[in-house]
Amino acid sequence: MIPRIDFVYLFDVKNGNPNGDPDAGNLPRVDPETGHGLVTDVCLKRKVRNFVDLVKNGDSDAEAEGFRIYVREKAILNDQHSLAYKALDIDAKKRKSKGKDKAEEDRNLTKWMCQNFFDIRTFGAVMTTDVNCGQVRGPIQFAIAESVEPIVAQEHAVTRCAVTTEREAEKQEGGNRTMGRKFTVPYGLYRVHGFINPYLAAKTGFGEQDLNLFWKALEQMFESDRSSSRGEMSPQSLICFEHTDSLGNAPASKLFGRVRIERKESLEGLPARSFDDYKVLVDESELPEGITIDRKF
Repeated sequence: MIPRIDFVYLFDVKNGNPNGDPDAGNLPRVDPETGHGLVTDVCLKRKVRNFVDLVKNGDSDAEAEGFRIYVREKAILNDQHSLAYKALDIDAKKRKSKGKDKAEEDRNLTKWMCQNFFDIRTFGAVMTTDVNCGQVRGPIQFAIAESVEPIVAQEHAVTRCAVTTEREAEKQEGGNRTMGRKFTVPYGLYRVHGFINPYLAAKTGFGEQDLNLFWKALEQMFESDRSSSRGEMSPQSLICFEHTDSLGNAPASKLFGRVRIERKESLEGLPARSFDDYKVLVDESELPEGITIDRKF
């Protein structure tokens, strides 16, 4: 059985936009009260999904057994659900309206989706569409990542010399160029808390192989997700608090409080520009009984 694990994940960005806000013209997300940068849990899960899809499925049309990705670009969710109906030989239009048989069908459909889609058995999913496959609570959840210090969003004007239409080309005779904007954070170190629930892992079938793949994703997912807008994003540290009791040996909030991130004394008052400007302190003294600390990287 997968143990209960609470973890602290640190990653940083240099000259990039880690998570643009579509409601604010794609500016980097920010807490308006503190000025600290934010990265949503949805954004991080997207990167994990993309990494697993790349590692397990690559460019091939044949998907690895048990490692399909449910929420992927341009995926039609009803078509994903139909795969379960077809595999279990269930007619979606003639399903029984009530009774034990339908309840058993519901369980089998949900179970099949968990067995075949990595992100469903990891993060869960709401599959109550027209082609219903139920609802799943996933064993792994992220909070929203927050930068250690306030960030400053820089705006850059960019131009494009090529045009889309002949009409635009005529307008450029006087030297006009197509103008655009991009936003970056010079540097930001982000911290996010994560949780692994062993009871939900048992229900979805999330196992040791899935857990190892998840850790690998956190370590390598930025390497396969490069773009000019994201700049240089890198994982910096992963600190795990593992419990012997599936219900937990200590509150997660108390364990997270043992991880402190401070600026190096010689650099106080100056803007941070790299992870080396910080020191990560982990208090390992007098740990609660049943708690072990594992620093993955």
